[in-house]
Amino acid sequence: MNPRMTTTARTVTDILQPRNVLPAGMLGIGLAAAGDWTGLLWGLLGALCAGLIPVGYIKWERKRGTWGDRHVVDRTKRAPIFFVILGSVGAGSLVMRLSHAPTGILFAMLGLWVMTVLLLTVNTAWKISVDSAVASAVVALLTVVHSRWWLLAYAMTAAVCWSRVALRYHTVAQTVAGAALGAATTTTFLFT
Repeated sequence: MNPRMTTTARTVTDILQPRNVLPAGMLGIGLAAAGDWTGLLWGLLGALCAGLIPVGYIKWERKRGTWGDRHVVDRTKRAPIFFVILGSVGAGSLVMRLSHAPTGILFAMLGLWVMTVLLLTVNTAWKISVDSAVASAVVALLTVVHSRWWLLAYAMTAAVCWSRVALRYHTVAQTVAGAALGAATTTTFLFT
């Protein structure tokens, strides 16, 4: 791959990584779920639990020398991250449930929790793309809670898939499987 394409792929991966996409998406989901400004508070809680706490954990482990980079390309080292995400999203969901959060954001959190369980399960045998799963899940969630026009944002998911393959972090099958899993698990919960 030529240097310009590598730079483009790295830029796409860096901008559209889960730590950026999830917080933005959760704010939009919270706003739609509540129907007013209080939804932003629920969205912030969702962003904290689904995105920011896991990012903090990854940064902490990198400083300790556990992983070489933030992408944690070695699938055998990913399990602790999944467990932190499960704990964080689970705790956030419990707080939302006990605080009578709007159903839409609570179901979004539960969908993300189930998605993480499935990603962890698949990851034990095969390196599925978490970045693709998250990008797809956020688009699917925003489509369900806002408008079908959000389906156009699957161009973002396609860009994430392309960048992960171009950088040789994943195969095409791994990115497509991640995107399919992200859409299926999150939308299933919102339609229940």
